[in-house]
Amino acid sequence: MSAHPALPHVVVIAMFPGVDTLDVTGPAEVFAMAGQFLGGRRAGYEVRLAGERRGLIPTFSGVRLCVEEVFAEQRQAIDTLLVPGRMLIGPDGPVPQIDEGVVAWLREAGTGAGRVASVCAGAHITAAAGLLDGHRATTHWATVERLAADHPEIEVESDPIFVRSGRMWTSAGITSSMDLALALVAEDHGDRLALDVARAMVMYLQRPGGQSQFSVPLAQRPGGRDDIRALRLWIGEHLDADLSVPALAARTAMSERNFARVFHAETGSTPGAFVESMRLEAARRLLERTGRLPSDIARACGFRSVETLHRVFRDRLGTTPGEYRRRFRTTASG
Repeated sequence: MSAHPALPHVVVIAMFPGVDTLDVTGPAEVFAMAGQFLGGRRAGYEVRLAGERRGLIPTFSGVRLCVEEVFAEQRQAIDTLLVPGRMLIGPDGPVPQIDEGVVAWLREAGTGAGRVASVCAGAHITAAAGLLDGHRATTHWATVERLAADHPEIEVESDPIFVRSGRMWTSAGITSSMDLALALVAEDHGDRLALDVARAMVMYLQRPGGQSQFSVPLAQRPGGRDDIRALRLWIGEHLDADLSVPALAARTAMSERNFARVFHAETGSTPGAFVESMRLEAARRLLERTGRLPSDIARACGFRSVETLHRVFRDRLGTTPGEYRRRFRTTASG
């Protein structure tokens, strides 16, 4: 989204007193790591902190972050405008904080930014600026009902780790800021770079917990043997091939029994379960990002039939491919 491919992708993070530290630093670290793989700042991302005034701003944790750009003076084109958030825990539960200075600036700057990404309760700030009207969005599970009640013009979803609706992105709880940033990196430079960043940062993105079981499948458990590591990558690139234990054992020049033992020791998974997981993740990406028919997706991902695809989705995710696409599509604008 930068104006010229030789220029860095400019990320501006809107700052305000009491902001959650990780909402700011989590994405910043992801973008910085992506820049390392891309060859440095000019090829990667340039992260800037903007606020109503220059100087140190206290975050919720007490860490002070330095703001060097002032809202009123910000003129450079913004590729990604990131809105962090903050919740206060009151007697009636969590209350999202709305910083009016950020809201006022977003009304102007948000319309011209390449994309706007809100982290956690930052969605309430973006919504207050009117930028989420007519879009799908999510936020922290504890304030998702409030977002829906306060902004009926927004299609609020409670399950996803993050939601993309056109150029508007929103994410769930605080740590999902890094999932969101990885998804932005993937959109800019492809899944391979996002996978490299996730591995370097030791991120495991299919997380258990109350917000969602659905996340971008970027992390894999690293193995110690080069042949198994190479095989896993090959599997990911040949999901429609014969990936049975006999075929994979032959590829690694092992007996079937020894291959199964070694593979489990290296990955923590049986070959069959690993292959099914890889095929499921590929099917999820195609459902999220394309309009291809389920039967076509089943063939492309190596499932024997669309019935098998439905069974795996039901068993693993508790939903159907059609329902998953409806709730987690990322290519639609609304």
